[in-house]
Amino acid sequence: MPFLNYHHLRYFRVIARELSLTRAAEKLNLSTPALSIQLKQLEESLGHALFTRERGGLQLTEAGRLALEYAETIGRAGEELMDVMQHRPRGGRQVLRVGAVATLSRNFLLGFLRPALHRADVEVVVRSGGLRELLVSLHSHQVDIVLSNQAARRDAETPWHSHLLAEQPVSLVGVPQWKKKRLKFPEDFSDVPVILPSLESNTRAGFDRMLSAAGARPRVIAEVDDMATLRLLAREGEGLALVPPVVVRDEIERGELVETHRVPELRETFYAITPSRRFPNPLVGELVERTARSAK
Repeated sequence: MPFLNYHHLRYFRVIARELSLTRAAEKLNLSTPALSIQLKQLEESLGHALFTRERGGLQLTEAGRLALEYAETIGRAGEELMDVMQHRPRGGRQVLRVGAVATLSRNFLLGFLRPALHRADVEVVVRSGGLRELLVSLHSHQVDIVLSNQAARRDAETPWHSHLLAEQPVSLVGVPQWKKKRLKFPEDFSDVPVILPSLESNTRAGFDRMLSAAGARPRVIAEVDDMATLRLLAREGEGLALVPPVVVRDEIERGELVETHRVPELRETFYAITPSRRFPNPLVGELVERTARSAK
């Protein structure tokens, strides 16, 4: 059975560009007779002549033009394979594909990515979504790392590694007028309007337990699984939002929001979830180590 030789296709592409065996041989650092033999072997495998010899040089036959289309496609696929295996797009740059759960603080995400963003040889791709779908993307090599507020369950088929990057305090924040009410937490929070993370959040569960133990039933005006939306709702002034201060750091610095109550019993966690891979993206280890070290 005839078979295709990848090197033959590469040589064929160069010959087709140069339309001269001599010039192509120089480009490929081969002798002209050796390159002629390689071309003849490819033509024998395909069962068709790929070039005619004219006075002005080589010309592609109809079969040659068709073969060139396939050879270009195969060549690009091979180059893309090398780029993927070496974590770089075209041009020799590295690519880092990051999955970030929607509940993650965008300020924390930016802090994690900042070293990579300031490197000219790195391209960063960020995908947002739920933890479950992002873990599927991690398993299928669509992302290199997932940033989450909770660790991932580990089993024999999905041997994830959950690296604790940081722990941060959680506070109730609101517009400055809320500070004047001087509410005591948690006992004064019956019927107080609050904006909370969704029930999947680890801080939400702890918050609900604390209020229940105090016999206080706040009025939940919104449950949000997206930190960007939670920031916007907090700025509306209709209620107090339960967030790590890093989420609304800019608003606090500008005086648009204030911390009314710090809740030291609750801590927001930040995890980097990585897979067990034979060819891990080297950028992942660098960023995880840097972030974990800076949090200490």
